[in-house]
Amino acid sequence: MSFFASRWVPCPEHVHDAGEGLPAGFRAGAAAAAIKTPGVLDVGLLVCDAEDGVSAARFTRSGVLAAPVLATRDRTRLHALRVVAANSGNANAATGDAGLEVAIAMQQAAGAAAGVDADRVAVASTGVIGVALDAERVTAGIEQAAAALHRGGDVELTEAIMTTDAFAKRASLSVDLPSGSVRLSAQAKGAGMIEPAFATMLCFVQTDAALAPETADLLLGVCVKRSFDRISVDGQLSTNDTAILMCSGASGVEVAPESADELRLGEALDALLRMLALMIVRDGEGAGRTGRVVVRGGDQPTAERCAREVANSPLVKAALHGADPNWGRIAQSVGKAVPYGAPLALDITIEGIAVCRDGAAVAYDEQALQAAATGAEIEYEVGLAGDGAEAEVFFSDLSHEYVTINAEYTT
Repeated sequence: MSFFASRWVPCPEHVHDAGEGLPAGFRAGAAAAAIKTPGVLDVGLLVCDAEDGVSAARFTRSGVLAAPVLATRDRTRLHALRVVAANSGNANAATGDAGLEVAIAMQQAAGAAAGVDADRVAVASTGVIGVALDAERVTAGIEQAAAALHRGGDVELTEAIMTTDAFAKRASLSVDLPSGSVRLSAQAKGAGMIEPAFATMLCFVQTDAALAPETADLLLGVCVKRSFDRISVDGQLSTNDTAILMCSGASGVEVAPESADELRLGEALDALLRMLALMIVRDGEGAGRTGRVVVRGGDQPTAERCAREVANSPLVKAALHGADPNWGRIAQSVGKAVPYGAPLALDITIEGIAVCRDGAAVAYDEQALQAAATGAEIEYEVGLAGDGAEAEVFFSDLSHEYVTINAEYTT
């Protein structure tokens, strides 16, 4: 099956599946350090071999920042990262000064293993919050992962960062640019504690294209806003979200600012991250269906609030799970987002079938609507008075399994 498996994220014509493996100039490895479950990969290492590699990063906006986020954000040269050390099974969040010391120890161990300065090492953790991370185990895991580094290590790296993920989320793409062909790959994790404004997710992106730091930062920032900032599983903001783009330049193809190369690479990165974001929503800790809500009209803050209220409504999400096209729940959610706005000139369509115009029900084919609601992807459109504003959010349904997982698993 093609990586681009959604009508909402078409594959650009100049992008092709490259199978497995990292772009030139990158290696990855993983180890089982008994942080998560004995014998299961839970520590990963990603290394850029180019001494002049360029990078960019984005982090959660949570007021409770995990130690690895603090260590990476405050102790590294964010535009010159060459190594990422990551673990699953423990978020190293809400662990105080001791947790920060562990994160710093991870930086030092990874830097020593890769032969780079610690200020060029990013660290990332995911798993249970509020539990001390064993420094000896994680640093020993980093050393073992360093011994296993290889060009095809993206498979093991992806496995090592998974927690409640039901399936791996990664891709390796070939991108045709006017100046030549480059490779673009990414590994991500995430299934629960997902909310627009970032998600409980880690995403590591690599390319062998040569980019200036400003170009890398611009492309990552724009694409994150259109992908990981646009998803919701349960409306919960994580403490550990991290997205990192690393560029080795090993292809010899230079991507100049404001060039056709930059535009095409940006299109490829945008599609890659949007598809990974959708995969996170599809996983959704027991999710069965994926929704997309698009709100048009009104001002931008209002459109944004409406989209998020619909996407995070337990009633809308439960209806999505049960294939129940109960559009009244959408109307209720919009009303919550626009209090004291009555009478609201509200339009609603489900899978292109109009069910509400100017705030009132309209006649529609109930059988056609019911059939449309049984699909794997359901699109809701909301229209408000006015022109210009638009907001979208991808979201998962609310399933019995989601409740079971979060009742039985310490997250």
